[in-house]
Amino acid sequence: MIELEGLTKRYGDKVAVDRLTFTVRPGVVTGFLGPNGAGKSTTMRMILGLDHPTAGDVRIDGTHYARLRDPLTYIGALLDAKAVHGGRSAYHHLLCLAQSNGIPGSRVAEVLETVGLTSVARKKTKGFSYGMGQRLGIAAALLGNPRIVMFDEPVNGLDPEGIHWIRNLMKSLAAQGRTVFVSSHLMSEMALTADHLVVIGQGRLLADTSMADFIRTNARSYVRIRSPQRERLLDVLHQAGITVVEAGGEALEVEGGKAEQIGELAARHGLVLHELSPRQASLEEAFMQLTAEAVEYHAHAGPAAVAHGWGAGGKEA
Repeated sequence: MIELEGLTKRYGDKVAVDRLTFTVRPGVVTGFLGPNGAGKSTTMRMILGLDHPTAGDVRIDGTHYARLRDPLTYIGALLDAKAVHGGRSAYHHLLCLAQSNGIPGSRVAEVLETVGLTSVARKKTKGFSYGMGQRLGIAAALLGNPRIVMFDEPVNGLDPEGIHWIRNLMKSLAAQGRTVFVSSHLMSEMALTADHLVVIGQGRLLADTSMADFIRTNARSYVRIRSPQRERLLDVLHQAGITVVEAGGEALEVEGGKAEQIGELAARHGLVLHELSPRQASLEEAFMQLTAEAVEYHAHAGPAAVAHGWGAGGKEA
């Protein structure tokens, strides 16, 4: 379990993390979301004692990270896949970590096999692709068989097979009762992986809730209907007190409606339906809705910007 209480980090006048309080619990995959500059990486660094908070507290299973003996056996983390000495082989990189944390050397071969790097274990890491570096970082995080794992953008550089593998790995770890805390910008992937979400913006907590509740609260859901008897259907729905929005392509939309109720109503009145489909907004749409006011950098891709050779955020490309 990871517990944050009033966690704050200032750099001069800038508040990077602002009084964050939340708990990352075992048994579920907790996604950590926020726009660029929201303070996610700073928060993760403070959890691991790499940055010191200006105020507040963060504990790993009730203890500060600095006081953990053999910390890799408590929490394993991937924050920077490039944080490896390029002159060392993957095997010796992991062996060094194992020896410094009281972990049996036999564990090195086990995690190399888990992440699929056994065939390149003796090769120097400076020749590794970014995806191979990610796998090595994940191997390091798993080395101590920790109860808590924390990943920052774990799917970066991975091919589709690798993304599928890391997704299933995180779910498996959570199913074993471990605490899994993962940050990612890939909303489609987070939607398939996370059970719970912690969302921050400009360093402040915006949401701490289940995936289902987050989407339900922050996004629009509706039922889309099409019928060759459109006008009769409109009358029937209005008489039933159901509010209808006219959409494009002759379709109708009922906000928050239940498809079963509408289908039964149409059947009672002998109405033909060509479409009756419940629509739920995506995680990405819900995230954009919640964080719209917390985005630090806004890009504008207008014709003038392109013509003058300016890139995102108003800076010259």
